[in-house]
Amino acid sequence: MSDAHDSRQDAGGLATWLTVVLLVYLLLVGVGVIGAGFKWISGGAEGAAKIFEFASNPVVGVILGTLATALVQSSSTVTSVIVGLVAGGVPVSIAVPMIMGANMGTTITNTIVSLGNFSERKAFRNSFQAATVHDFFNFFCILIFLPIEILFSPLEKLGGYAARLFAGGPDASVSDFNVLGAITKPVASWLVDVLSFLPTTFGALLVIVIGVGFVISSVLLLGKSLRSVMTGRAKNIVQSAIGGGPARGIASGTVITVLVQSSSTTTSLVVPLAGSGVLTVREVFPFTMGANIGTCITALLAATAVTGEYGVFAMQIALVHLFYNTFGVLLFSLTPVLKDLPVRAALWLGRKTEENRGYAFGYIFSVFFALPGVVFSAEALLSDDGDRLTTQPDPAAGIEAVETQGDENKPAIDQ
Repeated sequence: MSDAHDSRQDAGGLATWLTVVLLVYLLLVGVGVIGAGFKWISGGAEGAAKIFEFASNPVVGVILGTLATALVQSSSTVTSVIVGLVAGGVPVSIAVPMIMGANMGTTITNTIVSLGNFSERKAFRNSFQAATVHDFFNFFCILIFLPIEILFSPLEKLGGYAARLFAGGPDASVSDFNVLGAITKPVASWLVDVLSFLPTTFGALLVIVIGVGFVISSVLLLGKSLRSVMTGRAKNIVQSAIGGGPARGIASGTVITVLVQSSSTTTSLVVPLAGSGVLTVREVFPFTMGANIGTCITALLAATAVTGEYGVFAMQIALVHLFYNTFGVLLFSLTPVLKDLPVRAALWLGRKTEENRGYAFGYIFSVFFALPGVVFSAEALLSDDGDRLTTQPDPAAGIEAVETQGDENKPAIDQ
């Protein structure tokens, strides 16, 4: 009797774990479908390039970088565009703030994933806090580093110096090993093809709605499944790998992001774990910082594959991105007054959203779309044709050269 009971328990546990795997796959597909819809409606790389035409100063560059990445749903695509623009003659002093904005814009994905727990008050609070701690980290990094960059340009100078040392080295691109993109991208591509007969706006919005439906369904079911399997040894393993201290969390986030080639995917996967109570916001925070570093390493490896006249620019922007994120992680990890700031901000916003769910939607809309959209519209109205970045040489060749290399957010039809 005891053996039969144990066998049934083992079979039930195996079935639950298989369910978890399938739901994680559905979550990744949902993220990819949302990205495909946003790319369809925004025009992808070409749409991002048009947005950047109006980046007349560093502050606007940051805001438009946020808007472009939120719309395209791929910080690596946006980075590719920025590399092409620099190769076409756009000043690096304007491109560096764009990179900072791209960091901010890519965090919208895991914030959308947190909406999957919208119907459960406590789980939604935990999920939203775990998602927005990444937002606040990137936001505070911009507040600190942007003024320094405007005044002294340390990232631009350091990136340029390092690029001259590394440019022309061997190709270390890992783009051909993106297994995760290979198993999720076909679904999103197929869905776009099926709906391609519809008008662009309507078809893209429908794709986004379907993707959000996948995400919400998977997160709801995943939360329940995780609560049943994340006990004992399994829970200890996760907490040891991610929540076993800041250094271990940063290392785990870096390694996993390099492997899956997507910081959006990495940070999105820990949101359900936080919602189910397996991880706390303080444990998630170092992991998300590591994801910031990991996504830069992927882009850096991809940049080694870019040759010719664009090679040094690709390497410089990739190194600027790496230095910026690495310095941000070091600053917030080692400075006592800063290390808890993003966590406290995320906890505060999470409590507000628990009291009134409208705060969540207001936050997403205002931070990622309304404010950047207003700035973009104002710049479009005020800028003369002669002031736009399109007066520079055509960056299309640079964009094409870089975009074919490794892609940080491959699962979202391709961060």
